[in-house]
Amino acid sequence: MGIIARMFAKDVIILSERVEGEFLPFVRRPGRYIAGEVNQVKKDLAQCEVRVALCFPDVYEIGMSHTGLAIIYDCLNRIEGVAAERVFAPWIDAEKVMREKNIPLFSLESKVAVSSFDIVGFSLTNELCYANVLNMLDLGGIAVRSDDRGLDEPLIIGGGGMSNYCEPMADFVDLFLLGEGEEAVVELAELVREFKRAGATKKEMLVEAAKRFEWAYVPRFYEFEYKAERIKSFKAKEDGLRLEFANAVVEDFDNAPVPQRPIVPFVEAVHERVSVEIMRGCPGRCRFCQASFCRRPIRYRSIERIIEIAKANYHATGFDTVSLLSLSSADYPKLEELVAGLREYFAERHVGVSLPSLRVDKQLKLLPKLVKGVRKGGLTIAVEAASERLRRVVNKPLKDEDLFAAVEAAYGAGWQRLKLYFMLGLPGETEEDIARIAQLSYDLAMLRKEVSGKVGQINVAVSWFVPKAHTPFAWLGQKPMEYFQRAKGLILNEKDRLRARFLRFKFHNIQRSVLESAIGRGDRRCGQIIEAAWRNGARFDLWDECFDYEMWKEAFRKFGTNVETAAQRQFDRDEILPWQHLGGPGREYLLGHLDEAEGIENCV
Repeated sequence: MGIIARMFAKDVIILSERVEGEFLPFVRRPGRYIAGEVNQVKKDLAQCEVRVALCFPDVYEIGMSHTGLAIIYDCLNRIEGVAAERVFAPWIDAEKVMREKNIPLFSLESKVAVSSFDIVGFSLTNELCYANVLNMLDLGGIAVRSDDRGLDEPLIIGGGGMSNYCEPMADFVDLFLLGEGEEAVVELAELVREFKRAGATKKEMLVEAAKRFEWAYVPRFYEFEYKAERIKSFKAKEDGLRLEFANAVVEDFDNAPVPQRPIVPFVEAVHERVSVEIMRGCPGRCRFCQASFCRRPIRYRSIERIIEIAKANYHATGFDTVSLLSLSSADYPKLEELVAGLREYFAERHVGVSLPSLRVDKQLKLLPKLVKGVRKGGLTIAVEAASERLRRVVNKPLKDEDLFAAVEAAYGAGWQRLKLYFMLGLPGETEEDIARIAQLSYDLAMLRKEVSGKVGQINVAVSWFVPKAHTPFAWLGQKPMEYFQRAKGLILNEKDRLRARFLRFKFHNIQRSVLESAIGRGDRRCGQIIEAAWRNGARFDLWDECFDYEMWKEAFRKFGTNVETAAQRQFDRDEILPWQHLGGPGREYLLGHLDEAEGIENCV
């Protein structure tokens, strides 16, 4: 089984020889599994009291582009006596080799079996990664259900955006970390160290975490009572446990830890660039957006700190683009000054500045000044809805005149291509709203003729509305699948009528959106459905070549329900919601937003 070294009370299984001889020669992309990249951190595990496996339930190329994973990796490895190593989901070919040769899932840095770690933490980024979480646990030789795990098995932690509505994964995860992780993971690691030194049991450690930290949710200590599809009650199994939880928040965002030397991937990642988070939170309250309601308060990084981080990251990696990250970069109060400061340092080094997440409003009339010297590939604009009325319903009050002014400024600044994002199935949507997506895209493409005499190149991405927990629209059901199919036809027919061959439409997978809605607002009973789908072969549901909708339909049927019915479910305003205890805004505040949206909707 490899070399076994004794560390405290747990055997550490090192698999380097097996990985090199029995695994790497038989997989298609070995670069995903070898590690040793520039700037990786590899500690002597024998000298570390707490060992953490940071698991990302997707392939290396996706996980290495995830800023949150990089930050937590850096935070933990800064602590003396604590080691954090990366683990990514092995692709289908790699899983086959591992199962055939009985090679357990291993960390990249030290090639240590995942079961040898004290903590195995998962970044939960999307509902459709849940089957991969179960698969990684199983590949690691760890019992999938928390109730089936022995005292010597690792503590399984879940973090990331999905933790705020995590009940579908409650049977598989020991503790969910709600909110922002930089400071919370440090507190958790120190708690584990404290209890290891004391020789305490895993249950004692979990009880203390549940009592000590408002952001720590331990599902096994709580139970639900159901009546048909509704939740009748939610209560703690032991005295002294809170019933409501709060998100961890990094108050001093300017001085929050940031990787100074990010890892440079061996395999080309989805995003290879210097990524600097410039602000947290969003002053907008788009009623479909969970992040805008849960990630509060709004905090800004200083210009000096941002430039300092960008410089350090650039010199440590050699990446040729600096990307400014936030939910709404246009709301950074000194954006023009920030871009100018970055340009002053990076222009002569031929490093571009990327401005994603720009909100289109009057501020973006400053676009030519903001993007001078910025590489002009394509400009992405999240319009969301084609009519001003429907934008007011979703609380994105973007006026057409501001949208056209911003696009005209972009064309004048040298952009040739635009990517527009729209969402279909929103509350109050009409057939006129749907068809107008094609007309608005056409008008924005033709606008370029007024600037340069050529028609603009427009790519239009259309997704389907998925009601999200902790938002005003969480009480509403998703539209039926037939509605989305009909809407797609309306848009394409309007494109043909306009003879707009220069418009390229890409529609999100409807079945995947239905499944996302069904799982995302599910209660704890949804876990048995996830497990059934995984045991039947569900893997990499975010990948077209792997997603099997029929497999999931069968898993829902097995437990007497229907995936489309679950997606379309509407919640009564007074019922207990499966996520209401897990951070997020209060019920009355969200219902006030819903009332306002319905008031606008009824004015059609």
